[in-house]
Amino acid sequence: MRLSAPEAARRADPGSFAHIQCDPSIPLRRPLSIMRAERSSGWLEFLYKPVGEGLASLACREPGEYLSLLAPIGRGFEPDPARPRVLALGGGVGIPPIVFLAEELRERTEFELIVLMGSEVPFPFELVTPACAIGGIPESASQALGLLERWGIGSRLASGAGLPGCFRGFVSELADRWLRASTPQELASTQLIACGPEPMLQATADLAHEYDLPCQIAVEEYMACGVGGCAGCTLLVHDANGTAMKRVCVDGPVFDARAVYPSPSTGR
Repeated sequence: MRLSAPEAARRADPGSFAHIQCDPSIPLRRPLSIMRAERSSGWLEFLYKPVGEGLASLACREPGEYLSLLAPIGRGFEPDPARPRVLALGGGVGIPPIVFLAEELRERTEFELIVLMGSEVPFPFELVTPACAIGGIPESASQALGLLERWGIGSRLASGAGLPGCFRGFVSELADRWLRASTPQELASTQLIACGPEPMLQATADLAHEYDLPCQIAVEEYMACGVGGCAGCTLLVHDANGTAMKRVCVDGPVFDARAVYPSPSTGR
């Protein structure tokens, strides 16, 4: 879905989101991550699954209609130039912010970006045979996102559903393959960025602990107001002063992975 919203497009950052009124008859807005923002043309683009009354209604809107939205909201990703080797993971509905991040970083030559994406349903993108191999990635991951290939960004796909051209397993497992193939010098310049369901974020945080890497994660949460007033999207975080409850909508949705997952899970 593409919306004309010039002011929001000008200020959007990867990881920020919009709170959209799906239909006047549905009181609560829905938070949707921004997938692309074209500042010169003034549009925002979103990818979503029409599950539930709100998003199913949103999917019925027609070109030329007006929507009410609040955007952009929240803290986005802040890649550290001191760690120019960026491994970005997107899972399911967590894919859109990673596409936005890729588009932002493609012109920043100080960064080297690799994108890994996971899904249990067919990817809603053009898939292509990648032009270049990626170290540590098995041959079974033989497809890449066409959009990222055109931007000159390497990508590979993972799925537990046996989708053709995908690594058979979790995207975090594919990331582990790539990290294991990295030298100590390469790891010293690597950072992780991720957005996806909670188990995927935990697994990514486990990788950050295992390889001693900085990691930023974009957290998904149910929201009511979306602007910090209702405190319905609070998340327990850990810092040097102990623990605190943070609002995902305005204090996040991007957090340091170690603040959310201070120790590795027992599952790894």
